[in-house]
Amino acid sequence: MAAVTDEVLTFDEAMAQYDPVLGFEVHVELNTQTKMFSSAPNGFGAEPNTSVTPVDLGLPGVLPVVNGTAVEYSIKLGLALNCQIAEVCGFARKNYFYPDTPKNFQTSQYDDPIAHDGWLDVELEDGTVFRVEIERAHMEEDAGKLTHQGGASGRIQDAASSLVDYNRAGVPLVEIVTKPITGAGERAPELAKAYVTQIRDIVKNLGISDARMERGNVRCDANVSLMPKGSTVFGTRTETKNVNSTRAVAHAVTFEIQRQAAVLSSGGSITQETRHWQEATRTTTSGRPKSDADDYRYFPEPDLVPIHTDAEWIERLRAELPEPPAERRKRLKADWGFSDEEFRDVVNAGVLDEIAATIEAGARASAARKWWMGEIARLANLAEKDIAELGVTPADVVEVEALIAEKTINDKIAKQVLGFVAEGEGSPKAIVAARSLAVVSDDGALNAAVEAAIAENPGVVDKIRAGKLQAIGALIGPVMKATRGQADAARVRELVMEQLDVSE
Repeated sequence: MAAVTDEVLTFDEAMAQYDPVLGFEVHVELNTQTKMFSSAPNGFGAEPNTSVTPVDLGLPGVLPVVNGTAVEYSIKLGLALNCQIAEVCGFARKNYFYPDTPKNFQTSQYDDPIAHDGWLDVELEDGTVFRVEIERAHMEEDAGKLTHQGGASGRIQDAASSLVDYNRAGVPLVEIVTKPITGAGERAPELAKAYVTQIRDIVKNLGISDARMERGNVRCDANVSLMPKGSTVFGTRTETKNVNSTRAVAHAVTFEIQRQAAVLSSGGSITQETRHWQEATRTTTSGRPKSDADDYRYFPEPDLVPIHTDAEWIERLRAELPEPPAERRKRLKADWGFSDEEFRDVVNAGVLDEIAATIEAGARASAARKWWMGEIARLANLAEKDIAELGVTPADVVEVEALIAEKTINDKIAKQVLGFVAEGEGSPKAIVAARSLAVVSDDGALNAAVEAAIAENPGVVDKIRAGKLQAIGALIGPVMKATRGQADAARVRELVMEQLDVSE
């Protein structure tokens, strides 16, 4: 029976009737210098169809060669995911036709992945740990990229034509596939976001991927199905393809739970299919019927020999692994003296690395947290950018803190300076000089502003002379306004007390 409704239930209504079953296929582009099976450069941003060789284009007579660095990166990722590493593994041809796959097959791994049977402990926002079982992590190559033209959305649905760029064809990938995930309940969307975030953090920490989701370095296919409450039989799943932000993964899971629940509760059935994520509406739309493994007609790649590993090689790579992100977080929290809530906010905001780099560059932990979690986060939200894309660096924050310590600027001016840094005007010192933003410390200029404030506020003056020194704040405000916020507030207070001949 086909779906009989376009409606969705509320999330609470869906959860009252069904238990979600999740599965994730995360594709990680490796940052090797060359592609998986050719000598073509592996980079981002080159002119279309310039980073290609005959191997990438699938021309007759070409022979692929395995990228050894990609194999080592894949083993390191498998070890970081607590996987077993295969003693022998090979490649297979996954046959399907897409215009961005010039060979009409993808060189991948099928029944013998490089890494298998692992697990990852995923920490949720409140500290709850949820173990996700990893079925496999296998090597393959990426497809090219289609650019759709002639439509308002930039998607294939309303496009008049499409352009193909094969630069990405052959880029090394590791696909991490989970086993079915049950028991998450209402926290399924939160788990989805946390899992993809942790995978991104791991590959970035390993140094094997640039891990920039907005560039497609990390992409997630989210599988969702529903079971009626009390059932143990998995429902029919859908696969939302190529979701490229952690926030969108959570939204996609939420929507599919609500959509599928509405279909099932109205008497319909779920179609096993791929679906497309629509960021503008936070919905999914139907793609194509989902193929099973048999439909791809896998067979061994005849042009590549199997890969053999040994214990010595694997242990050498294991010894090269950096401190795991989870252990690093525990160490940094203790080193910085943050409370559980403060540190959790830092992690959830995605600024842990920025704060760590700022502290390593010489800033106090409290100051680094203040700027990254405060003004810089606000600027990123206003610009609708990830904080890493804003253009403010840890070195900029350290320089701003130094200017404050020197009393060249105050906190209010520092916020302006960071805004100008984000707009690309240069370093904090250069901006302060170019825009004449230094704090006014000339007593002559400050005395004139203080005299004017005293003259304009006789009632406040009377209170101060009567011993209510807290009223001095009412005179500091006008002075700050007169100096465009560039007065040294402490010095203004001293001058007010001198002119009114009062003391503490």
